[in-house]
Amino acid sequence: MEWITLSDPDVSERELDLVRAALSRPRLSSGPLVEAFESEFASWLGRRYAIATSSGTLGTLAALRALKIGPGDEVIAPAYGWHQVAHAIALSGATPVFADIDYWTGCIAASKVASRIGERTRAIIAGNANGHPASWCELRALADTHNIVLIEDSTEAIGSRYQGRICGSFGDIAVFDFSQPSALCCGEGAMVVTDDAQLASELSYLRMRSLLDRTSVSVGSRVPLQAGISEISAALGLAQLERIDLILARRKQVESWYLRHMASFEGIKPPYLGADVDEVHWMLYVAHLGKRFSASARAQIVEDLAACGIESAAYCVALHQQFHYERYGCRRGDLPDTERIGDRALALPLHGHLDEEQVKFVVKSLKDASVNVGAGAAIYL
Repeated sequence: MEWITLSDPDVSERELDLVRAALSRPRLSSGPLVEAFESEFASWLGRRYAIATSSGTLGTLAALRALKIGPGDEVIAPAYGWHQVAHAIALSGATPVFADIDYWTGCIAASKVASRIGERTRAIIAGNANGHPASWCELRALADTHNIVLIEDSTEAIGSRYQGRICGSFGDIAVFDFSQPSALCCGEGAMVVTDDAQLASELSYLRMRSLLDRTSVSVGSRVPLQAGISEISAALGLAQLERIDLILARRKQVESWYLRHMASFEGIKPPYLGADVDEVHWMLYVAHLGKRFSASARAQIVEDLAACGIESAAYCVALHQQFHYERYGCRRGDLPDTERIGDRALALPLHGHLDEEQVKFVVKSLKDASVNVGAGAAIYL
């Protein structure tokens, strides 16, 4: 049985050529390809500085350290979405404060962030859930009013645009994680971008100890992370960035097939697009099950799809319901919209290697599984 995977990186001969070039050189760590990837990515986004790191978690941790955010401070973040970035708050020693999401976009809601800001709040981390841009104008105004830092997690939104600007250009700092299922996939790795020269310099120092630091008298003043990326990861990233328009176009074609075949479901709604959003590039194709479904029903649908050879997954298990975060006083019932969406969001395969027959099969299998589990209850998107 052919297995239809949730994600499948778009790798061409260009990626293979650059990886071979990296392997033929005497430097496999922090070399010219890393520098080129940083420069090209910053240029693509229209940001002044880009610092490559080994993961979005460590990149965000370095950013929090560079901002001197740690024990005694609070950082507001969503419990819904890409967890790896939010984990950095706990690793920094700061206290994560979770705010609820907008029901339609899945992104952290500015109005709900406002109610969570306190005397110890130092930053907001906001993500673009599954590629849909957050309400950046409102979040920017909120951060400026309270003199706190706005950190943008754009991992899920490669190429998405909001009010004429590309995602990754809104935060004081923006973070991109390039592990699967990112549209721009290096296997592992991330990029932290900013327009602040002093912050960029500190991020570079905190990322890892460089060869030049061996004779520096200031090395012991701050302990850096070991969070650089290899020349091989940078080679993959450079090739992917060169081809990003083609990669995104292929994924858009797959999305159009989903829309066409999902329309055959009575009462199905197309994915939501906010009024201020110019373009969304979804990380995965996410279906939201109706109110009659529960988290356990979704789990049964995942099993049924797997039996058909289709990989699917819960899009998110909300952070505030995870054991580690109970120590911060987090518990189920705190974030009703996060829980309402989180319990029923089902991630379906989305990548450029899918053809229309496979998408049609995924949709049909989902319909059969949802009817079986939900006893005929409609699902909606």
